[in-house]
Amino acid sequence: MKLYISVDMEGITGLPDESFVDSHRHNYERARKIMTQEANAIASAAFEKGVQEVLVNDSHSKMNNLLVEELHPDAELITGEMKPLSMVQSLDHTFAGAVFAGYHARAGQPGVMSHTMIFGVRNIYINDVVVGELGFNAYVAGHFDVPVLLVAGDDGACREAEALIPGVVTAPVKQSISRSSVKTLHPIKAQALLKEKMTEALEKRTAIKPLKAPENPVMRIEFTNYGEAEWAAMMPGCVIEEGTTIVRFEAKDIIEAYRAMLVMTELAMQTKFC
Repeated sequence: MKLYISVDMEGITGLPDESFVDSHRHNYERARKIMTQEANAIASAAFEKGVQEVLVNDSHSKMNNLLVEELHPDAELITGEMKPLSMVQSLDHTFAGAVFAGYHARAGQPGVMSHTMIFGVRNIYINDVVVGELGFNAYVAGHFDVPVLLVAGDDGACREAEALIPGVVTAPVKQSISRSSVKTLHPIKAQALLKEKMTEALEKRTAIKPLKAPENPVMRIEFTNYGEAEWAAMMPGCVIEEGTTIVRFEAKDIIEAYRAMLVMTELAMQTKFC
């Protein structure tokens, strides 16, 4: 049995603000260690329950945050920024389940450092469903018939997961007070919770179904200003919905939609605000 773990950073235990998740800031090295410890807690519980292979995908920012020399020696790591499927790179039908760790709430929702991919995104819609990173990644997993078994992060991420994925196990390691403050577990207690919840999720594995996207999904990304929408609409196949900052893309499947989203958000970041 193979398990896939996508590890973001904003939802890691004890991290309240950008000084922990920006590689140029003073708290970043502390956060990398806690992030790696949490990946290890999940991997350890998986191996103890009989999982033979664990693949960990570093999924935050430049995606080179996890400390490979401190990672569980039996886990494999995907690290580095240029990945065609970004936060779910190399996830495929061979995995029995996926874990999203260190995740946060989508843009515009209560939760520590809540956002969706870039700060220029207000909402992403798959047909009529609003998704953040968590939901979009879960749809990609579902494309490969892989259920998301466990979501760990702040309470906002856990609520979002429970609303989208029936039966998913969640592990809230911190409670948001505001977008930049939290009430948090100690890392040792958080790691114990992650192990407990990973064990529970594997025991419930057959009862948790993959999240399936609609066929030929219509993806609509609402940006915060018109300049971002203009840049995103430069991608072939995209149109701006008149009178809005929403860019529409009709995809053949959720994988094409996901890759289009990556390109559109990269283009949108070219917008100048001065």
